[in-house]
Amino acid sequence: MAITFHSEGAAREVTGSKHVLDVDGTRYLIDCGAFQGKRDECDRKNRALVRDPESIEAVVLTHAHFDHCGLLPLLSKRGFKGNIYSTPATRDLANLIMMDSARIQARDAEYLGKQAAKRGDAFDWKPMYDEVDAISATGQFVTVSYDRPIQIGRDLKVNFRDAGHILGSATAHVTATGADGRVVRIGFSGDLGRPDKPIIRDPELMDPMDYLVVESTYGDRRHESTVDAADRLAQIVNETVKRGGKIIIPAFAVERTQELIYHFHMLVDQGRIPKIPIWVDSPMAVSATSIFQVHPECYDMETHEAFIKHHNNPFGFNELKFSTSVDDSKMLNRMDTPAIIMSADGMCEAGRIQHHLIHNISDDRNTILVVGYMAANTLGRRIRDGQKEVRIHGDLFKVKARVEEIKAFSAHADYQETWDWISRMDTSSLKTVFLVHGEDEAVEAQKKFLEGKGMKDVRIVEYGETYEL
Repeated sequence: MAITFHSEGAAREVTGSKHVLDVDGTRYLIDCGAFQGKRDECDRKNRALVRDPESIEAVVLTHAHFDHCGLLPLLSKRGFKGNIYSTPATRDLANLIMMDSARIQARDAEYLGKQAAKRGDAFDWKPMYDEVDAISATGQFVTVSYDRPIQIGRDLKVNFRDAGHILGSATAHVTATGADGRVVRIGFSGDLGRPDKPIIRDPELMDPMDYLVVESTYGDRRHESTVDAADRLAQIVNETVKRGGKIIIPAFAVERTQELIYHFHMLVDQGRIPKIPIWVDSPMAVSATSIFQVHPECYDMETHEAFIKHHNNPFGFNELKFSTSVDDSKMLNRMDTPAIIMSADGMCEAGRIQHHLIHNISDDRNTILVVGYMAANTLGRRIRDGQKEVRIHGDLFKVKARVEEIKAFSAHADYQETWDWISRMDTSSLKTVFLVHGEDEAVEAQKKFLEGKGMKDVRIVEYGETYEL
């Protein structure tokens, strides 16, 4: 038996998770994510995919973020015919994300083709996949609820537990049986969430295992307290409103937007922020919020107590408004009164958020509020790091708006929270911990920290390397 970390995202980078588990020649894929970053680099890495997709027996999908599910349509297009196993909420969110990606690629191809034609240049870039491919991949899903072990191949069984990361996210406990009868148990954290997050449950523990593959996104950082997040959010909103400004929030359409809606709902109910318009300007976020509404089985008890019993809907209140049309989005940029605008992309690399930044980033009354991870070489990272001038759509804009960051909203466990999770499990049989999904400094720090806690064999995986189990 062996595991290969095919994706560059698995090794010393944060996006693009793909792990191939080989059990006596039968190959299984855990996650099939897209790499995110610079356009040309992303395109090259994503098209590489994994070798021989048609020989993959099945896919285990831990959750629906683009960097874990975004290449499933390409896998299907290149010959994969097996099942894709996930929780029901993950299937619904992944379908949304894959279709959105297909549409974005089609729009990009049209736009870039026109630009090339204007310059008189040749243009032969084609989307990796289209909506038909996304629909095909969605048709291969088999949904499995938490704590329902299922045999997904002659020699492999998987059990999902709640990872506490986003709606439907799961850790995957895999039990592989070799031809010689040897049994190997492997735990895949996927993206591990944090305790005490709103809406969803805390990360659940996994059964004993021989090997653990765990993320290290925040291996070198601690998060702010989730308890203080609402206080900080209220402070930033109130200070900006006093200046007569708007709060512009780049937020991923899935999970982060819904968490912010939850907090704003609570703050309005408690009278801690003024009743100003709160806009969600992202068709995808609107659709994702609808999916959240139909999966209350994923909610934690606090959400049931606070909203389901009293308000019926944690994602609906008078001040909340959803923008689905381009005209609505343009109208927001003509507003000159205080408002909160949440828009995608969360790293500011594409989408409507770029237009809101163009119209608001040079006004010192406004606030740009960073509430999530910003990968290297993204517009969001440049803004977060304090650059005085940034380029958007080819033009330079002075950054005069205040830039604030709340680190408590991260959906990823930090190094201490990861250790707290590991230390509560039975690790007596654990032989090796493989660290994935982290930039160099983070993954090195996570390794040192875990070794300091007594973990004997902690390995930082390298791209393309195969590890015998």
